[in-house]
Amino acid sequence: MWKLVVGLGNPGSKYQGTRHNIGFEAIDRLAAGGSGATFTKKFDGLLAEAEIDFRRVLLLKPETFMNLSGRSVGQALRFYKLELADLLVVCDDLNLPLGKLRLRGGGSDGGQKGLRDITAQLGSDNYARLRIGIGDRGPIDAADFVLSRFRNAERPLMDDALILASQAVAVWTSQGLAAAMNRFNGPSSQ
Repeated sequence: MWKLVVGLGNPGSKYQGTRHNIGFEAIDRLAAGGSGATFTKKFDGLLAEAEIDFRRVLLLKPETFMNLSGRSVGQALRFYKLELADLLVVCDDLNLPLGKLRLRGGGSDGGQKGLRDITAQLGSDNYARLRIGIGDRGPIDAADFVLSRFRNAERPLMDDALILASQAVAVWTSQGLAAAMNRFNGPSSQ
């Protein structure tokens, strides 16, 4: 049985390396690990088949732009006949400190428009999400901040967060959401 891990972001070189694309970066790291999965165009996105912790995992990067991510996710879920329990969405979070991870099994989109669209398309918010903190925006407009790039001093912390995110996905894949939450939501996880 497949699991589907979706990383949110915006397509194109203009958005590469921006805070909003940390979900894409997480998926790229997962694809590069192990056998080095390759992406093909499918479901209005880029899809790769990978093996993570000896489990079959689909890696998806919607190319519909962040605010329309649900269309791509819905197509993949329906095609593979997956349940919401088989879905994990990786995205940025403005409300978490830089590099902090937060796993949840459902709930509010927290203002993240990609999650909002996925929830609207699926008709439920009962799916796992792994949020990665992108830092405090201060007085900067939220839209400008999420489309900005990480400062040089922030990049090592984000690289560490992406390593932890890959580990969290592996635990979610093999041991389930509760095990991943227990390991990666605690204060010792950072």
